[in-house]
Amino acid sequence: MRIKQIGTTAMWTCPEVVEMLDRYIIGQNDAKKAVSIALRNRWRRMQLSEDIRGEVVPNNIILIGPTGVGKTEIARRLSQMANLPFLKVEATKFTEKGYVGRDVDSMIRDLLENSISLVKRIAEERHNEDIDSAVENQLVDILFPTLNGIDDDPERKARWKRSQDKIRIQLQEKVLEDREVSIQAEQSSMPIANIFSSAGEEFDASFGESIKGLFPKKKTTKKVTVAKARRLLREQESNARLDMDQIVTEAINLVENGGIIFLDEIDKIAGGGGGSGPNVSREGVQRDLLPIVEGSAVSTKHGPIKTDHILFIAAGAFHMTKPSDMIPELQGRFPIRVELQSLTEADFLCILRDTESSLTKQYVALLAVDGCTLTFTEDALEELARLTAELNKRMENIGARRLQTVLAQLLDDLLFEVPVTNTGAVTVDREFVRTRLTDIIEDEDLSRYIL
Repeated sequence: MRIKQIGTTAMWTCPEVVEMLDRYIIGQNDAKKAVSIALRNRWRRMQLSEDIRGEVVPNNIILIGPTGVGKTEIARRLSQMANLPFLKVEATKFTEKGYVGRDVDSMIRDLLENSISLVKRIAEERHNEDIDSAVENQLVDILFPTLNGIDDDPERKARWKRSQDKIRIQLQEKVLEDREVSIQAEQSSMPIANIFSSAGEEFDASFGESIKGLFPKKKTTKKVTVAKARRLLREQESNARLDMDQIVTEAINLVENGGIIFLDEIDKIAGGGGGSGPNVSREGVQRDLLPIVEGSAVSTKHGPIKTDHILFIAAGAFHMTKPSDMIPELQGRFPIRVELQSLTEADFLCILRDTESSLTKQYVALLAVDGCTLTFTEDALEELARLTAELNKRMENIGARRLQTVLAQLLDDLLFEVPVTNTGAVTVDREFVRTRLTDIIEDEDLSRYIL
């Protein structure tokens, strides 16, 4: 997937965004149109002058539709396309402040950590060559260290250099990955956060950072494989070369201007407030969400994060409730509402046949590892689509997720037998599908447990 940044002079046009999403999600054109406009507007805002830029706020979106129709996938692919920090959270995991559980501020802290990881990865890619070269030199010195007095003997030094070059070639060819070596590594500190989080309390990461700063860093000698040593040394080299203060500054800017939070199951906190058990103070959670969605400053260990320009995409099935059941103030902060359609038999066929990295392509690749050539015929895909649509009508409609269950049951025996039995090439046609699945589907009780 090609990547573009919101701060650059070029950005996806709305039709280009929809075209990219079409490669992964079937149908749902209204939702794709809404998110493509939202992404383009983020770029448009960055091109404005400072005096008006701060006044332009994002139009948050509510995606309404049953499970398995592409709500989460649309938001996830959108963030990947623009290389933006993205966080998916379940609205039901939060509780009103004062109750045991996570408060809503934690999602901003989590989003910032995701942003730091994203910016750090991009920075590492810029230094990849230098880091790889430094790690390779360290591994060569560990595997074949410099000999004492070698500078006084040119012939001996030349032999040592030839030996090191051989080691270097073997490292590049990954021949020595399983050999054990000893390296110096920083001793990991005690996971203080686990003490608090295991008790169900929200843990402020800045407290852990301050505690760790009280203790001197200890170095210990570890005996690990070359493969693991490569990862540890790469991390050390990366930390030494990268300016973490600059990375954090860039990450904060990226969160505040390009962050996307996907609030799933928003319908579960709509409706009546108060109560007990799992429905405790749903309205209270909405009121806690309100200041973050409308714009506020959230404290993190890296400083305050302004949420005024973070894009919120909420999603829910709204079977038992409706968007108007949310508190009016929160409703007003989600001005765009898009209804997603249930998937049809034709949609399931397109998902199996036309999408990139479809389930059928995944199973073909998995079985190819064991030397089995798997092929799906067109009539097999049509039969799978028909059975999936039929099951969704007869039982709970779980959308495209039903395909995963059906295909897992279809190929269960084949995945178990390969490579013990040399199956070679296997063709999945309509008859193959009916033989494996018809009995289960026709047995109402059995299908409820298996499919």
